[in-house]
Amino acid sequence: MDDLAVLDASGIVKTFGAVRALTDANLRVGEGEVVALMGANGAGKSTFVKIITGALRPDAGNVLIRGREARVGNPAEARRSGLVPVYQEPSLIPDLDVGDNLRLGDTPVGPFMDWVRELGVEDVRLADMISDLPLATLRILDLARALASEPDVLLLDEMTAALPTDLVERVLTVVRARANDGMGVIYVSHRFTEISELCDRASVLRDGRTVGDLEIEPGVEERAVELMLGQKLDLSHREGAASRGAASGASRLSVRNLSAGPKLTDVSFDLHPGEVLGVVALEGQGQDELFEVLSGFEKPTGGQVEVNGRPVSFSHPADAIAAGLTFVPGNRAEALLAQRSVRENIALPFAARPRSWGPLKLGRERERVRYAIDKLQIDTRAQGEAQMLSGGNQQKVTIGRWLATGVETLLLFDPTRGIDVRTKRQIYPLARELAESGAAVLFYTSELDEVALACDRAIVIFNGRVVDTIEASDADEQTLMRAAYGLTGTEAVS
Repeated sequence: MDDLAVLDASGIVKTFGAVRALTDANLRVGEGEVVALMGANGAGKSTFVKIITGALRPDAGNVLIRGREARVGNPAEARRSGLVPVYQEPSLIPDLDVGDNLRLGDTPVGPFMDWVRELGVEDVRLADMISDLPLATLRILDLARALASEPDVLLLDEMTAALPTDLVERVLTVVRARANDGMGVIYVSHRFTEISELCDRASVLRDGRTVGDLEIEPGVEERAVELMLGQKLDLSHREGAASRGAASGASRLSVRNLSAGPKLTDVSFDLHPGEVLGVVALEGQGQDELFEVLSGFEKPTGGQVEVNGRPVSFSHPADAIAAGLTFVPGNRAEALLAQRSVRENIALPFAARPRSWGPLKLGRERERVRYAIDKLQIDTRAQGEAQMLSGGNQQKVTIGRWLATGVETLLLFDPTRGIDVRTKRQIYPLARELAESGAAVLFYTSELDEVALACDRAIVIFNGRVVDTIEASDADEQTLMRAAYGLTGTEAVS
C-alpha cells in the first residue's frame, strides 16, 4: 500500500440512542488503491459510509483526506474535501432533465458527457427527463457526474447492483484506470467476483468494528465470509443443484407470445407448481416489461397469460394479486411504507383485501406476522420505522408480507440486489422451500451464479425473446452469458 493515504478514517464511533452502530471502525485507502468495504447487514457498513461521505457526524474518531481533516456531517463539504460518493439508488431528481441535474450540482457538461460515453452509454441527451431513463442508465449518469468532478476519493456503494454484466465490466475497467492515475476508491459490494477483479484489499466490518484487512488473493472469499459472519461459508445447497429437476404437471403460470412496449417482443414459457424458474437477461432485453405485465403494472400489446389454465388480463396490480401473482420488486423502496413499522408493512395485505374489510382478526394477523419475522430472521430492533432497517432486512420485509399471507406464485425481481451474503443464503433456501410447499417462483437475477443456487432451470431472454432454456445443472456462468448475448443456435420454449 502507498504511504500516502488519500483517506484515513480511524476510531469511528457512532450511537443511536441505546444502539451502538459503530464501536471502532477504521479504513485507510492509499493513493491509487481500490479497497473493498465489506460486512453483513447490520455490521455498521451503511453508518460508516454515511459518516465518511458527510451524511452523519461521528461521536468519536477522525476522517482525513490527504492528511487534512474532512468536515464530515455535511455532504457538500465532504465533496469539496475531495470525497465523492455514488450510491446504490439514483441521486438524480426525476422531475428534472439531465442538464438541470448537472446545473444543480455544478457539474461540467463536457467532462460529464465524455465519461458517459466512456462508460458505454451513447444515447443520452441533456434534454432527457430523468424519470424516462432506465435504472441502469441512471447509475451510469451518477458515476459520470462523480468522475467529472475529479475526486480524490471515489466511493461506490453497490452501484453495480442494478447493472447488466456488460456495463459492470465497463465500470470496473474505467474505475481501475482512474485508480491507476492516483485516485483512491472505496468499493462497497457483495459480489466477490467484482471485488476480486477490481480491488487491492478488503476491509471487513462486524458488529460495528473493523475485524480484518485482507489482501485480494485466491481463496479470499471464504476468509472474508468467516470474518463477516464468524463462520465458514456453507455451500452445501450448491451441491443439490445438479439433482433438481423441473416440476411436472399442469402449469401454474403459462405465458405465450407475450409482448409489451418496444423491448418485450415474443416471450413464451411455463411455470409449474413446485418449481423455481430463473430468468436471465442483460439490461434492456425485456425482463422489466415481463415482470411489469405479470404483476399488473403494464398492459401487454400482444400474447396471452394463463393462471391455472385460465386466461387472465390485469388492469391494476390488485388484479394480479387477486389471481395469485405476488410481486417483490428489485427496488425495495417501491414496496415499503418507509415510515411504518415492520409489523404494519408485513400485515399490509391483510387490510388490503376487500373481503377482509370489517373487524380485523388481529390474533391471526399477529400470528402470521410473527411467523414471517421468525422465518426470515428479520432484525426488529429498529422496527419503529421500516426505513431504519438495513437493506437486507428491508428486503426480507417485502418478501415476508407474502410469506405471512400465503403464496401461490411469487415473482421475484432481482431480490438479492445489494444485500449481504448472509441474507442471500436465507433467500435461496426460502425460494426452494416455497416451491417444495407447492408455490411457483419466477426468479429474475442479475447475478448469474444464483441460477445454480436457487433455480430448477432458467430461461434466457435476448432481444425480447426466449432464446434458451437451461437446466440448473448446466447453468454455469459461461453458458448463461453466451445465451444472454444471443450466442446460441436454438430457441427453447417449454
